[in-house]
Amino acid sequence: MRLIILGLAALGLSACVAGDIPYEELEARYGNAASRYLELPSGLRVHYRDQGLPDAPVTLVMVHGFAASLHAWEPWVGRLEGDYRLVSLDLPGHGLTRAPEGYQSSPEDQVAVVDALAAELGLSPFVLAGNSMGGGVAWRYALAHPQKVRGLVLVNAAGWPQAADAEGGGDSRPMVFKLLENPLGRSLLRNLDPRPLAGRGLRQAYGDEALVTPDLIDRYVELARAPGHRAILTDPRRRSAAAPVTAESFAAITVPTLVMVGALDQVIPAERGAGFAQGIPGARLITYADGGHVPMEQLPDRTVADLRDFLGSLPPAP
Repeated sequence: MRLIILGLAALGLSACVAGDIPYEELEARYGNAASRYLELPSGLRVHYRDQGLPDAPVTLVMVHGFAASLHAWEPWVGRLEGDYRLVSLDLPGHGLTRAPEGYQSSPEDQVAVVDALAAELGLSPFVLAGNSMGGGVAWRYALAHPQKVRGLVLVNAAGWPQAADAEGGGDSRPMVFKLLENPLGRSLLRNLDPRPLAGRGLRQAYGDEALVTPDLIDRYVELARAPGHRAILTDPRRRSAAAPVTAESFAAITVPTLVMVGALDQVIPAERGAGFAQGIPGARLITYADGGHVPMEQLPDRTVADLRDFLGSLPPAP
């Protein structure tokens, strides 16, 4: 019955077909003076920004969530660039990062992209922050490269192993995640204009109507229509990790960790996001009673204040 309902919903949306938007047009619209690009041997052209103080005592690398982009971190960048070095990037299939035709993303590939950028920029041990899917990238990076991580910040992070779905669970999820669970929905989403789903899904994620402006919707919709992005976003293999992770696996993360959770998150239930604070030794949990899935955008002043406290508590860099 569920598949039938989803199929009917998808068929109703199938008339809203939209083609790709050329990268040149998107870069002109959503790039800025801080935008840089890294060419990787895999054929990826990674969009990133390296802002703030180059010689700051703390470098913060930030990884966005599913279907988002590095723009999600702009509220933090604007408040922190006077005191820290801030690096943000677009993962493959997102933002202004270009991927070759047929590129297949996976959790390990996403970790490798972050590592390649860190090597290119010559980053010494840094603090790694991630939201949602980007939180999953962050904790996987900390497990794979513990010597390179000075601190970990998980913001409504995905991937707590008790979760049935890395992006969330339950009936309150945005429709796009339900469509991604079946072949019919994925097939249509590859050619679908994201706009009919975007407004409602963003309102559920942000939890604040005032934040979901026409410009925000345009950015999500238009970047999703970059060449090849929808194929990567709808590929079920993007969440298939090579090695399983259990709750006990997180005991191997020994760096200072801050877990931020919005209690009103409709994408990843708050108790799942908070699970990392139980699994990672010594992790500090902060729950925002009025926060949604993206508290760094919804509550920038409060989250930045808590982040500053955390960064100030880190041991001196080696």
